[in-house]
Amino acid sequence: MDLFESLAQKITGKDQTIVFPEGTEPRIVGAAARLAADGLVKPIVLGATDKVQAVANDLNADLTGVQVLDPATYPAEDKQAMLDALVERRKGKNTPEQAAKMLEDENYFGTMLVYMGKADGMVSGAIHPTGDTVRPALQIIKTKPGSHRISGAFIMQKGEERYVFADCAINIDPDADTLAEIATQSAATAKVFDIDPKVAMLSFSTKGSAKGEMVTKVQEATAKAQAAEPELAIDGELQFDAAFVEKVGLQKAPGSKVAGHANVFVFPELQSGNIGYKIAQRFGHFEAVGPVLQGLNKPVSDLSRGCSEEDVYKVAIITAAQGLA
Repeated sequence: MDLFESLAQKITGKDQTIVFPEGTEPRIVGAAARLAADGLVKPIVLGATDKVQAVANDLNADLTGVQVLDPATYPAEDKQAMLDALVERRKGKNTPEQAAKMLEDENYFGTMLVYMGKADGMVSGAIHPTGDTVRPALQIIKTKPGSHRISGAFIMQKGEERYVFADCAINIDPDADTLAEIATQSAATAKVFDIDPKVAMLSFSTKGSAKGEMVTKVQEATAKAQAAEPELAIDGELQFDAAFVEKVGLQKAPGSKVAGHANVFVFPELQSGNIGYKIAQRFGHFEAVGPVLQGLNKPVSDLSRGCSEEDVYKVAIITAAQGLA
């Protein structure tokens, strides 16, 4: 079954509410209308009602089932409760005046809806850089207990093939501790999408075939990830061919439960992860969905600014599924 067919089955009837801060962006409005019409999520789009409706009219989109919420006309009592909650959450780092200014930003407003339980997740980034989505999430929603950082994974799909690539979006040069956490986070993400995780810690070396600080880092990360989650199938360091091709895995890493069978790939740093997923997307014709932010207390997804309406639709489905995990 297609990934999104299976996820749609999971979330149908679960009444997951997803907030879209960029409510006057046509791609967002079109996707929200489709999600509501298909009965998959309850969308909230932020923006002035007349402006959102004008975009919908241009698209010939029906907003039945879509809640349009204008932060500028949010009831005073509810806005004060949100302001008080934000000040408390920031624990003295922002004055009430500063917090009020923050809530003028639609991403902060949307994040607070998630934090306060008025939405189950948030999807943003169609017209904002990653930092504008991630910063409020880290400041307000924060990481899960036991997590110290977030990371960004892509779900790579083509036909019946389905893989997780990470980190492709957040951590530029992760140390061994960060890589280990990315590995366990990515395994958890894989399970959400019905992938039985076999996690390969990637390198240009396999089992000591090369030496150097970059190799040592991946070796240390592998040991840390294995110690943190001993029940998971995690192995490294592995070159990509050893991780992916059974014959090569048998030759280069005999006895490994992961080599030749990996479906979750942890890259040693951001540039190789970002390059790797785009090569798979462009040369291999895989569909790349994400980045899915991993490690947060509640799901927030960061869109690419080059995303299509279809991307928004699918990322919202993923975000809703994460909310049920």
